[in-house]
Amino acid sequence: MTVSPLPVRLEAVIFDWAGTLVDFGSFAPTKVFVDAFSQFGVEMSLAQARGPMGMGKWDHIRTLCNDPVIAGQYQAQFGRLPTDDDVTAIYERFLPMQLDKVAQYSAAIPGSAELLRALRQHGLKIGSCSGYPASVMRRVVERAASEGLEPDCIVASDDVPRARPAPAMALKNVIELGISDVAACVKVDDTAPGIEEGRRAGMWTVGLLLSGNAAGLTLEEYLSLDDAGRQQARTTASLELSPAAPHYLIDTVADLPAVIADIESRLSAGRRP
Repeated sequence: MTVSPLPVRLEAVIFDWAGTLVDFGSFAPTKVFVDAFSQFGVEMSLAQARGPMGMGKWDHIRTLCNDPVIAGQYQAQFGRLPTDDDVTAIYERFLPMQLDKVAQYSAAIPGSAELLRALRQHGLKIGSCSGYPASVMRRVVERAASEGLEPDCIVASDDVPRARPAPAMALKNVIELGISDVAACVKVDDTAPGIEEGRRAGMWTVGLLLSGNAAGLTLEEYLSLDDAGRQQARTTASLELSPAAPHYLIDTVADLPAVIADIESRLSAGRRP
């Protein structure tokens, strides 16, 4: 006799930080990558810097250094392609610059504090994880708390052996929050590696089209878009996020409540991610 599993109840939402809860457009890491590489005689655009966003920052730099154009500039400067030691040297230049700038760019995204309050009132736990290392996260968390953003769990990229797109940060949230089933969790992120992290962890995943890295808009640019411009930005961002196969795509976290309701309906019907 086959016994049908009992429906799972939604227990937690796990958020990314930059481009999701704070830093509309995810500019804090992007601009510092450009500045750090320029100190080594390598020039890149913001769009190039955004390419691997969502990874841990050392891995992000390694991926940038693997780009033929960037690697060619580095070879012209130093007579060799960038090694892992060179990546570490860039990372060690990047990190203090990031520490200096991250709080400046990490304003709460409109609607995020209100959303966390509503989710808690709904009985959900709030987890979070980031491509930032713990030293940078401390600066982000300090400013976020002053704006009403205080998740129940915070996991940094260097708190686990392998960061995104591996599932370790999301699963560490599951453990620390005492979640009974990964299918009871929703992972919300603005990057493909962050969405893949949630998929690998067995969670529902929600991609953000307009507040984060995929669109790369400032808050002012986002607010100034007309309907046609907003739809074009959605289309561009969707092309970047869709390969990671998010279960849902929305503009910003302000649109999440309807998704939560739909997931709960699907769970009640016995559906899983």
